[in-house]
Amino acid sequence: MRQVRADEYAEFAAARAGHLYRSACLLTAGDTHLAEDLVQETLGRLYVRWSRVSRADNPAAYAQTTLTRTFLAHKRLRRSTERSTDVLPETAAAASDASLRLTLLQALGRLPVKDRAVVVLRYWEDRSVQETAAALNFSSAAVRTRCVRALARLRQLLGEDIGEYVRP
Repeated sequence: MRQVRADEYAEFAAARAGHLYRSACLLTAGDTHLAEDLVQETLGRLYVRWSRVSRADNPAAYAQTTLTRTFLAHKRLRRSTERSTDVLPETAAAASDASLRLTLLQALGRLPVKDRAVVVLRYWEDRSVQETAAALNFSSAAVRTRCVRALARLRQLLGEDIGEYVRP
C-alpha cells in the first residue's frame, strides 16, 4: 500500500513541479534559486502529508497554497543569509520577450511580499478573491484592497501606458 501512495505522490510531484516553480519564480520576483528551494520545501511538506493531500478535493490547489504559505513564512522569518548583489550571473536569453520578463519581474520584486502573493494568486493563478483569501488567511476585503494597491503600484512602476508590455 505504501508503494502505491509513493507512486501516486511521485506522479503528482512530476506533473505539478513545473507549475509550482513558475509560480515560485513570480513570488520571488525572479530569484530562481529561492524558487527552487521553495518548491523543494513545498514538495517535501506535501510528501509528509500525502495521505491527507491525496484525499483533498483539489490537491493542486493544496500544493499552490502550501507554496504560497512557505514563501510568506520564509520572508517573515528572514532566515536567509544570502546577500543580493548588483552582478547577475551570465545566462542565455531564452526568448524574444526577455526584456519584458525582466521588467515585470523587477516591478513584482518592488511590491511588498503579501501584495506580490496576492497578485500572483489572483492574476497568474487566476484564482477568485475568495480562493486567494483562503490561501493567504486574509479576508476577502483585504485581498481586494491589496489587489487595488498592488496594481496601482505596478502601474506607477511600469508607467500608465502598460499596454506596451502586452504582446500583440
